[in-house]
Amino acid sequence: MKRNITSFALIAATSVLIGLAPAGSFAASGNTIDVWNDSGGNVLQMTQRRESLAKSGKRVRIRGYCRSACTMLITMPNACLGPYAKVGFHAPRIPNTSIIPPYVDQIMGNFYRNGIRDRWFGGWNRSLEMQVISAREYVRLDPQTRLCDELRRKWPYAR
Repeated sequence: MKRNITSFALIAATSVLIGLAPAGSFAASGNTIDVWNDSGGNVLQMTQRRESLAKSGKRVRIRGYCRSACTMLITMPNACLGPYAKVGFHAPRIPNTSIIPPYVDQIMGNFYRNGIRDRWFGGWNRSLEMQVISAREYVRLDPQTRLCDELRRKWPYAR
């Protein structure tokens, strides 16, 4: 019986890692890449996308809403968070189910810092409901995160 449970756990984790591709809009202009309204998706693909963006040498601005696996991008050394962005966290789950697979939350949690990491492992990683915070609240919980200051001057077009 234990082997069947372990096998199911590995299959479930793999389903989440191989599931849906990340959604959202990526636009490059000069030395900047804008990530717009990204609802997350596949954790493994987002890990690969994060590595590619971090190595790009370009500034990455995360704007609009950033939910689920997208939140893994915020702590990149070349990233900043739009001052009017909304950030949402929820438990990773197998697509189209409420099944929370093992290990995937650990992968995601490795990309968080400070108070965000504390909140993640304090319950956000097990919640099926989206926990939404503002960019300013994100920075309050993780002071290492930078806001994209140049976007403040462009309100209301900065979202």
